[in-house]
Amino acid sequence: EALSVLNGANAAALERPDGEWEILQFEAATLQSGGEYALGPLIRGQSGTDGLPAVTIPAGARFVLLDGAAQQIPLQLSARDLERHYRVGPASVDYTDPSYVSAVRAFQGVGLRPYAPAHLRAERNAGGDIVADWVRRSRVGGDSWQGVDPPLGEEFERYEVQVLQGATVLRTESVDAPAFTYSAADQALDGAAVPFTLSVRQVSADFGPGHASEVIIND
Repeated sequence: EALSVLNGANAAALERPDGEWEILQFEAATLQSGGEYALGPLIRGQSGTDGLPAVTIPAGARFVLLDGAAQQIPLQLSARDLERHYRVGPASVDYTDPSYVSAVRAFQGVGLRPYAPAHLRAERNAGGDIVADWVRRSRVGGDSWQGVDPPLGEEFERYEVQVLQGATVLRTESVDAPAFTYSAADQALDGAAVPFTLSVRQVSADFGPGHASEVIIND
């Protein structure tokens, strides 16, 4: 039912063409002819995957039900992005059994990637400065409605702010609070002409910059 889904039930991972995995949830699975299931209604972009760029996921993409059967491989932070050799097969037989397959995989540790900041907004003041602020999100204890702000969940609070003119990065700044002012003087120095984009990513000591939230400055 819908309440169970909102409490985290019926989660699954769907592989995208770019190699990323989107987390989604579904309210019901209805058996169709031919042994297929129709899932829906869906909630997409769960567990921070809302920050992934929109893509069309083709038919036949790999789908993994996150029912607890698939367990995370324990890795130290130092092992991120390092290729390792794995043998995968049934635990009831030796790893030399023909049923086992070999694979070489490197993992980014995306479970550490910060979520995209929420409620990013930017306004130009009377002096021509662009004043922006946002609300951080957290992977640790962020579901509670009791506090004023989500808990930090990181070693420090830091954000990478970029100003982009199309695909060109005009400026990159690091700030330690969920706010940024792009002064009229800096805009003139950078040659920023509307429309341009303000991009904000939270930075993790373990992962680096996370997913970006963006706002387009039109005036």
